[in-house]
Amino acid sequence: MLLVRLCWFAFGVQYFLALIGIEKTSQSENLMPGTPLYQTILGKDWGTLPAPIKAMHSCEEQLEAKGFAVIERGSGLLPWLTAKIFGFPAAGTNVPVGVTFRNERGGELWTRKFGNKSFSSFQSQGMGSSKGLLCERFGPLVFGLALFLREGRLNLEVRRWRFFGLPLPLVLAPSGDSYEHVEDGKFCFHVEIRHPLVGLIVRYRGWLLIC
Repeated sequence: MLLVRLCWFAFGVQYFLALIGIEKTSQSENLMPGTPLYQTILGKDWGTLPAPIKAMHSCEEQLEAKGFAVIERGSGLLPWLTAKIFGFPAAGTNVPVGVTFRNERGGELWTRKFGNKSFSSFQSQGMGSSKGLLCERFGPLVFGLALFLREGRLNLEVRRWRFFGLPLPLVLAPSGDSYEHVEDGKFCFHVEIRHPLVGLIVRYRGWLLIC
């Protein structure tokens, strides 16, 4: 019975994503023209970012980057199902990666492609109770992420999350060690997504160069 409910839940989320389009959001419409999203959120800390990270987040209209990644996936039914719902890539090494950043009204649409698998999210400036946070939308789920610098890394940490606009307990939120950094002059990323009830869902790390 649990498996049936999970399958129906997965189908419902996928249908909803197709219906509304993940890029739609009403979180923020007051970004200053010409000011990068991350600069708006970081404020004075923007000036201390390493140049490759700053360049990756300086999209004016559209920016593309390519590189390679190593991908790990959690084991078990629930991690597999969760990864399936959000379109996360399968495990692999030296996987070709392409990311397209496109300015949309009020934020940025990120489309990530790992091999032949792609998934997207919409990032915007948090408002109201999420003021000062970066809001990332995956369909009906919106995560409020704190951006902060530590030891040369730009860290991202979940501080709030909502489902269909309803706030959910932070103790049940996905978490993980996620950050951007620079190695050998290249922009590098490390993204880990895990859940307290599911365990590791996906972890991917690698590098990107602007095309």
